[in-house]
Amino acid sequence: MSTLVIIPTQKEYDYFLKSLIINKSQCKQLSIGKLPVVKFPGLGITVSCGGLGKVQFAIHTQYLLHNIPDCELVICAGAAGALVDNLAIGDVVVATETVEHDIHNRFGPPLLPKFRGAETAVSQIKSLLPMPNSFRVHFGPIASGDEDVIDTQRKHEIQALTGGMAVAWEGAGGARACAFNDVPFIEIRGISDGANSTASSDYENHLESVMQNIATLILSWVDV
Repeated sequence: MSTLVIIPTQKEYDYFLKSLIINKSQCKQLSIGKLPVVKFPGLGITVSCGGLGKVQFAIHTQYLLHNIPDCELVICAGAAGALVDNLAIGDVVVATETVEHDIHNRFGPPLLPKFRGAETAVSQIKSLLPMPNSFRVHFGPIASGDEDVIDTQRKHEIQALTGGMAVAWEGAGGARACAFNDVPFIEIRGISDGANSTASSDYENHLESVMQNIATLILSWVDV
């Protein structure tokens, strides 16, 4: 399978690549048009940086899909804040659906666009469990919106609105590009913080280990 893994920010991207290379996965650095990518031929995956926010991420996803016509699956992988209490720092959430929470329409009922995660991918990851690692893997909705969630009131509002387990920025942008191209999409997020007042420092302190956990899960999955 030809899989495209798109990482939102440069720091997340660097930590993710570091984890793959530590696992001795052979790679090739090249450019696809304007965008640098790293290919792992033995794993069947190509990794690129998608940029911060839904729009930038959607643009990069669309550009990559246009230039990689044989892509069979897109994974949006990065950090997220926890919206529910049963998630611990370092846990990984696989999105059964990505829910866009920040469309503030004033005419008619609230718009909550939802994009289902690729069912085959979800089933394959579930078949790996339990994994012999220190982190847990959860399955459920992930809320997507261009907003840093740093207080508990806003956290509870988004959770009540979307039913999400975690919240991040870019997923809906990637999901829209994939829907337009009829390419399966799934969002995988590692929990770096509690979407509360300490989110900023927690994110910085835990980002490397979070991206390592995501890399571990993806490596276990593609090696099956």
